[in-house]
Amino acid sequence: QVQLVESGGGLVQPGGALRLSCAASGNIFSMYAMYWYRHATGKQRELVAAITSGGSTNYAVSVKGRFTISRDNAKNTVSLQMNSLKPEDTAVYYCDAVLGRVDSWGQGTQVTVSS
Repeated sequence: QVQLVESGGGLVQPGGALRLSCAASGNIFSMYAMYWYRHATGKQRELVAAITSGGSTNYAVSVKGRFTISRDNAKNTVSLQMNSLKPEDTAVYYCDAVLGRVDSWGQGTQVTVSS
């Protein structure tokens, strides 16, 4: 299984920006579909963004136009650029890697949007 480590979370004011990164181990990272999920207190886990091995992307309606997912296969990383952040974006953000039956998760990184 691939090992995932997220970074880049923190406290930001409404309207601000953060960039989350997820570093993956292994040498077949490029074959994985990668996802960013978030889990806010008292809410269900939500799929935020996805990127296929071929680079196709998809976004939750709530973040479309504000968030951008990207991957760098040479560096084994996937990123989530988050702009125009809102208080409702506050959550723990998780990176997920899927390849066939393999489904690996990172430990999560907290994002708090508050003035």
